[in-house]
Amino acid sequence: MNKLLLLFLLVAMLYSCKTVKKTTESTPPQPSVQKDNFLWENANFYFLLTDRFKNGDTSNDNNFERNKGADVLRGFEGGDLRGIIQKIDDNYFTDLGVDAIWMTPIVEQIHGGTDEGSGKTYAYHGYWTKDWTALDPNFGTKEDLRELVQKAHAKGIRIVLDAVVNHTGPVTEIDPAFPSDWVRTGPACTYEDYKSTVECTLVENLPDILTENNENVELPDQLVKKWKEEGRYREEMESLDAFFKKTGYPRAPKYYIMKWLADYITEFGIDGYRVDTVKHTEEDVWADFSKITQMAFEEYNAKLPRSKRSKSDFFLVGEVYGYGIGQREFYNFPDKKVNYFDYGFPALINFDFKQDATQSFEELFSSYSDILNNEMPGKMVMNYLSSHDDGQPFDKLRETPYDAGTLLLLSPGISQIYYGDETARPLEVKGAKGDANLRSNMNWEDIENDLETKSILEHFQKLGKFRQKHPAVGAGVHQMISDDPYWFKRTYNKNDIEDIVVIGLDLPVGVNTVDVSSAFENGQRVRDAYSGIVTHVKNGKVRLELDESIVLLEKY
Repeated sequence: MNKLLLLFLLVAMLYSCKTVKKTTESTPPQPSVQKDNFLWENANFYFLLTDRFKNGDTSNDNNFERNKGADVLRGFEGGDLRGIIQKIDDNYFTDLGVDAIWMTPIVEQIHGGTDEGSGKTYAYHGYWTKDWTALDPNFGTKEDLRELVQKAHAKGIRIVLDAVVNHTGPVTEIDPAFPSDWVRTGPACTYEDYKSTVECTLVENLPDILTENNENVELPDQLVKKWKEEGRYREEMESLDAFFKKTGYPRAPKYYIMKWLADYITEFGIDGYRVDTVKHTEEDVWADFSKITQMAFEEYNAKLPRSKRSKSDFFLVGEVYGYGIGQREFYNFPDKKVNYFDYGFPALINFDFKQDATQSFEELFSSYSDILNNEMPGKMVMNYLSSHDDGQPFDKLRETPYDAGTLLLLSPGISQIYYGDETARPLEVKGAKGDANLRSNMNWEDIENDLETKSILEHFQKLGKFRQKHPAVGAGVHQMISDDPYWFKRTYNKNDIEDIVVIGLDLPVGVNTVDVSSAFENGQRVRDAYSGIVTHVKNGKVRLELDESIVLLEKY
């Protein structure tokens, strides 16, 4: 019996070894750097206008008659959280190599409309707050938001919301102004100096929060009345009492708002905020906001299993309108300079990029790499080519969408795809006025029916996924290998991460040979992530026969 048992065990072991060997041989090798090497400084953001991205729930399209008399694309169009969830489920963001989704504000907006000079407009864009503690019913419910964050996190995607601390929504016939100890209603900013940029309303009829106030104030009557009608007054008051007792801050307007925004961290686990109109508020406001949001993030993380806790700090990126990387760390007012990086912002939006992108690849890449690695170490900028409020985008007529994708996704710094950049969504719409042109509905039908749109999307997908895998692309050091044909390498060696890639642009179709001896060893297996070609380094060189003019080489 012992001999039979021994024979059985021997056969079982042999079978097991063969099975393992077969599985190992049939598993294709993977790129050397994987998605878990996430760095905010290399992040690929997808910025979407919540109301214009995708309508996933038609039952919430019409609340408070916020389309009545609206000018073209100036009412609510139906986009919502449920639509974003559907595209997370469909792997739309995953296929684009998106690390973080940034959504326009989703808090409850004013109910009325107003005309700022471009036709009657409702708060579809999300920047006209009525109540920071509630989600706008047009966008969805808190259950929707919770599901969205959980599903995004399950796919390695971070969620960044949009924070508005500087102002409320405009005054309308059904939306009264907050009380005078909360807001100023004039004068309008003239931007002649620091004072006339901060102590003023951004535009006419946009009440400005008195962020300089450090005195205790009562809640606005309209919020108290609203919460009582909704049956949550006691809950909100108890939560406020706990916050002010814990932090010791006065019950000043800015701290109420910061508390309400921090609640989205502790309740839903969002990963960051893009902060609106930063230069219109005193700098110390943002230092406090950074502390409060980080505290909330740590509180949320502490409740998670250790394996699911974030390895990063809470992320803030500031919109200092007009700031560009050319100013290095400072924003220049007419009468003073302010370094907003010193007040809690690890990153600022880079308004220079669309102009800098008109330079040659090498001029752009080498200058950005030098500034970020040598002159601004530890600081981040977010590059973009089009946005919701920039009337002069890089490629307004969408004539060079492939070049736009290449420039944006291969440049040092954080990249920000604005919804529809990857599908050449039109930025000029018949009948629309002003910034409504920039905010058309996402062109999903073109993806389904137009071959050129599909091709543009595929280009963005290849570049986005390559960037996502390789921290060296956005956070590494740039070095040109050859000028003509144009080849360069990017290297990253920090935070226990080592990464190196070699990239070629504007290459001739056909056989190409490049010296990669400074990046890869002889015999190293490499893959062009754009074409899928896999080859080896021989005598310090890689030889490729190309049908495209771009190569993205990675270890394989």
